[in-house]
Amino acid sequence: MRLHRNLVYTTIDALNAIFNEGEYADKVVARSLKKDKRWGSSDRKFVAETIYEIVRWKRLYAEIAEVKEPFDRDNLWRMFSVWAVLRGYPIPDWRQLEGTPERKIKGRFDELSKVRALKESIPDWMDELGVKELGEKVWATEITAQNQPAKVILRVNTLKTTREALRAILMDLNIETETLKNQPDALVLKERANVFLTDAFKQGFFEVQDANSQLVAAFLDVKPGMRVVDTCAGAGGKTLHIASLMENKGQLIAMDLYESKLKQLKIRAKRDGAFNIEYRIIDSTKIIKKLHEKADRVLIDAPCSGLGVLKRNPDAKWKLKPEFIDNIRKVQSEVLESYSKIVKPGGKLVYATCSILPSENQEQIARFLTTDIGKQFDFIKDQKILASESGFDGFYMALLERKENSEQKEKRVQKEVE
Repeated sequence: MRLHRNLVYTTIDALNAIFNEGEYADKVVARSLKKDKRWGSSDRKFVAETIYEIVRWKRLYAEIAEVKEPFDRDNLWRMFSVWAVLRGYPIPDWRQLEGTPERKIKGRFDELSKVRALKESIPDWMDELGVKELGEKVWATEITAQNQPAKVILRVNTLKTTREALRAILMDLNIETETLKNQPDALVLKERANVFLTDAFKQGFFEVQDANSQLVAAFLDVKPGMRVVDTCAGAGGKTLHIASLMENKGQLIAMDLYESKLKQLKIRAKRDGAFNIEYRIIDSTKIIKKLHEKADRVLIDAPCSGLGVLKRNPDAKWKLKPEFIDNIRKVQSEVLESYSKIVKPGGKLVYATCSILPSENQEQIARFLTTDIGKQFDFIKDQKILASESGFDGFYMALLERKENSEQKEKRVQKEVE
């Protein structure tokens, strides 16, 4: 087990882009992996995992290395040396790693690990917020779980194949998978692999989507032939799942504020063979008003803090700010009140976030139900999912049903019979 200079240099360059130039870790990693075509899978694995590890533990490693932001290249090398020592790598006799104090690094790790915000490598404000909202015990367990690397989960595209057929195809490529109980479309990779290079992916047989994210579309209780609106579709992971559950029958309207995201969704939908999707950019309030009381099902996959998906996006720990969470709560309230009007009487609404904070979840639903539009809904059920309990991402989802009078109910039942 030894360090290779070109791989480490690439890692240092990547960390500089993420920490000092504000780039997103996933984009930087993707770019870094294309740097040298001669690299084998173990080389690419080293680069990707090392970048993510140092991003994940940035605060702890910086404290151990006694460096402060903004990090110059010497600082980044000192942080890298901390990672290498704690991971048990022999330190090579490179100029940048001269005088690495191995015993001191181990001693400071033991000492600093007594403080949770340092041990879990999170900002103090985030630690205080977690304790305030979830309580000491739950938060301590949850943030530890959020620091574990995310597993790769596939969602089988049932428009094109079956779970068993896809497993067999992947097995032929030496990619082993496991099934999940009560999740018929999910496959968990036993070991990380670049599944995007496979013909199975290019042919649209699967998407990469966290196991708990896959629960949201099913929670919406969609059926073929319905009119369904995904109000915050983004690049469309959940939209595509809804399309498959609808079996391409009915109308699925994907909406978003950003045209660029809907363009990504169009590309994915074409690959997946999902052709019952209409795309609408929310560029005015008219777009929403035209749909008032028109949809059987509405998904509000609301913008949120993302505190349920830190294992997948570790750089979010450093990009998030307390004021962003304050602002996003206001946005969540606004989209709930505005987009809920799209649900027709007797129709259903799911409000979902990838946050674990009650203030973004249960408290938002409780507040909504006291508003004029909220009083027209019945609360059916909700589900709070913690990473520490499930092993996957943290999520919240609430199912509401819009009330209907006897005449409306009679009409709906008659239509369903027809």
